[in-house]
Amino acid sequence: MTPTEPGKPVESRDELVAYLASGCKPVSDFRLGTEHEKFGYTLDDLRPLPYEGERGIRVILSELAERFDWRPVMEGGQPIALLDDTGASITLEPGGQLELSGALLENIHQTCTEVNTHLKQLRSICEPLGIAFLGMGFQPKWRREDMQWMPKARYRIMRAYMQKVGTLGQDMMARTCTVQVNLDFSSEADMVHKFRTSLALQPVATALFANSPFTDGRPNGFVSYRSHVWEDTDPDRTGMLPFVFESGMGFERYADYMLDVPMYFVYREGEYIDASGQSFRDFLAGKLPALPGERPTLKDWEDHLTTAFPEVRLKRYLEMRGADGGPWARLCALPALWAGLLYHQPSLDAAWEIAKDWTLEERIRLRADVPRLGLKAVIRGRSVRELALELIGLAREGLAARARLNAAGDNETGFLAPLQEVADSGVTPAERKLGLYHDVWNESIDPIFTECAY
Repeated sequence: MTPTEPGKPVESRDELVAYLASGCKPVSDFRLGTEHEKFGYTLDDLRPLPYEGERGIRVILSELAERFDWRPVMEGGQPIALLDDTGASITLEPGGQLELSGALLENIHQTCTEVNTHLKQLRSICEPLGIAFLGMGFQPKWRREDMQWMPKARYRIMRAYMQKVGTLGQDMMARTCTVQVNLDFSSEADMVHKFRTSLALQPVATALFANSPFTDGRPNGFVSYRSHVWEDTDPDRTGMLPFVFESGMGFERYADYMLDVPMYFVYREGEYIDASGQSFRDFLAGKLPALPGERPTLKDWEDHLTTAFPEVRLKRYLEMRGADGGPWARLCALPALWAGLLYHQPSLDAAWEIAKDWTLEERIRLRADVPRLGLKAVIRGRSVRELALELIGLAREGLAARARLNAAGDNETGFLAPLQEVADSGVTPAERKLGLYHDVWNESIDPIFTECAY
């Protein structure tokens, strides 16, 4: 079934399913899109950036638009995002975290050029202002109340609803940063195979990228506190999605899941209408309390798909969502890991062999253990470090087989080096920072803002 045109009312569930299925594409058209978030702060006092002011987010967005090839997106007369002609965007997370959502690219060499260009543009504007950016999974120093909320109406709706469904949802919004990669599928069966494999093994990526051991200026007892935060954000829209591993999994099953994820909002004529807690099923039937008699468009469905936060998310592609934010090299390592595993059939099949017999209880336990234990977590008698070494090897084989070369003739396997170092040593980025904190940093968090800045 061909999806409905974006602006026309959707008449049936089948059209929502067809929207997801329309993501299928030939292997020759597979691309990857990398996203990363980062914390901005003023160097003289290490405080998070406000939106307004001489050293605020608004100035940065305005300067990026004026000096480079970015077009501002306005809300209420204020710039809240930037777009360019490649399909990339720069957006604001609730606590002022700046996110680059990269263009759809053919290889990781291009991804690294994109990230490097973005950071170079940002530094050219921010260094004269005494502003820097930090890549970590959780804001290490400042409390939730110290973070200024950005002027985006959807965040006001989400913030209010978060208080009703969990204790850490506002921390997720205002104090976390991630890096993720979006990858394609060729068919429904290919989507299911990749979804199951990446969802089961997402905790391994969480361990390799674990980089959030501090809260409010002190160790928090976790290596990935960002990952832990998701465990108490909103059970209706997070987690390991047991149905993905059940027979009958496909586009229809995911559409049914999303129909039961409570809504946040509906966007109409430049305004966000609060529909928090209401049902998309009711919306489809023309019975949404927030908009009586109206039916959704595919744009409403597209918006709604962004409001679920499982460890792997399906849109018209698959999003890998398990990694903490980190330094430049690890921004390129994440797409290397998952493209190597998921874009090479033998590597994908071998990765699934590792996890296919795990029970639901084992998967959930591993998901809960990794934020605390990192590479030391164990499943079926094997440590996550052992799994990481095996998966990095499979990813290397996949990247070598892809044979995407740069001008120097190098393939993409070199981008796995930061992860190989972590797995070989058995020490996560978080544990390295904890060692510094207790030694040369003299139990002060402040050095992290100079030694770990972009």
